[in-house]
Amino acid sequence: MKHYHHPIYKLIVLGGGNCQVALLKHLNDKGHHIILIDYLLDPPGKKYAHIHKMISSFDILGIVDVAKQYQADAIITAGTDQPVYAGACASETLNLPFYIGSSLAYALTHKKKMKSIFVQHKIPTVEFGYLTKAHTVDDLEHLAMPIVVKPYDSQGQRGVLKVNHLSHLPDAMKESFSFTKESEILWESYYPNDEITVSGWVAEGKTHILSVTDRVTFDTEPHIGICTAHHYPSKHYTSHKETIIKLTEDLVQAFGIKKGPIYFQMLVGDEGILVNETAARIGGAFEDVYIKALYGLDLDELLLNDVMGIPNRLFHLNYMETTGEVVNVILFFAYPGTIASLSDMSELLEEGIIIDGAFNFKEGDEINPIRNATGRAGHLVIKAQNINELNKKTQSVLERVFIRDHKGHNLLIRDDQAHFRLMGIMK
Repeated sequence: MKHYHHPIYKLIVLGGGNCQVALLKHLNDKGHHIILIDYLLDPPGKKYAHIHKMISSFDILGIVDVAKQYQADAIITAGTDQPVYAGACASETLNLPFYIGSSLAYALTHKKKMKSIFVQHKIPTVEFGYLTKAHTVDDLEHLAMPIVVKPYDSQGQRGVLKVNHLSHLPDAMKESFSFTKESEILWESYYPNDEITVSGWVAEGKTHILSVTDRVTFDTEPHIGICTAHHYPSKHYTSHKETIIKLTEDLVQAFGIKKGPIYFQMLVGDEGILVNETAARIGGAFEDVYIKALYGLDLDELLLNDVMGIPNRLFHLNYMETTGEVVNVILFFAYPGTIASLSDMSELLEEGIIIDGAFNFKEGDEINPIRNATGRAGHLVIKAQNINELNKKTQSVLERVFIRDHKGHNLLIRDDQAHFRLMGIMK
């Protein structure tokens, strides 16, 4: 029989996808009672929950009803954007604790509000503006192509399209508007760049940087920015360290973030580093998995503490200075087809070749052409002492992971440029 020497909570967890599994498993292991909210019939995290309610993790009223029904102590979510806002709103409605208020959650998840704060606080970002359904091509002749259009409030690259010619704009707008109920969408000047992500934590009034990664993306134009890997540490970290730290601290101050996780996307290009987007959540590239493996720091416990109002204490302002290890987070995709069989991920875990991994599909599922991050086929997290060892492990893993169709073809898309690391970017 398990004995727990800490408070046991009844918790609503928003989202049961693979990005939430580490949180759900942690809460389950600690003995908390978990009510999972996820609109899917059988999400990966369901096995760690005591109750599963099939409603959307965006549905604020639905979340409130479930929390009332089960007399929940709190609402929590980790690696997913919009449910942070839903969780903050539902918590305020119910007078339950949460780590940020709804106005801050809105500012960090709604791109129009986010951009206005960038402008107000002189945070460097790309040129941008807003489009309504009433705008015609004639109205927009002044826009210098290419541009990117995106909804204010979607996630997973849904509705994010690059527009190279003005004549393509109406179709791009139509698709982008299909992913939002808002009356406007955002346009941004296209900025050729490398993307980096900064993961951190705000505790005791201080900003602690935990990870800076290269966010490796690919485009299936007009759909762009679809993430296929995260490389830790970023190849840009050493040369841009002071700018990255200052921008991170400036963003925390500009938004008034007092505690909890931060996740900022920045663009490295010819005009320097520009801020793309902000979030107050654990990253969706399994940061809670690899950061725990790197430093022994349990982000899921830090998150629960912040939700419940228990102070967190972190000992380093910059955790990246404490390790020389390297990590590949491979977010793999697959060619269209029907899945006949999948390799056994548990063998790789048991052998310690990967520290985490899972498929997003099962046998019999149909894989469709890639349009955004929702088409991701699965993930692998690989840690090593140096890049040479990391590449050897990656090679070994990719030789053993397969998604086969009925003809025996491996549908897994292997992207060596994304999945392997260049030598010599760090000691």
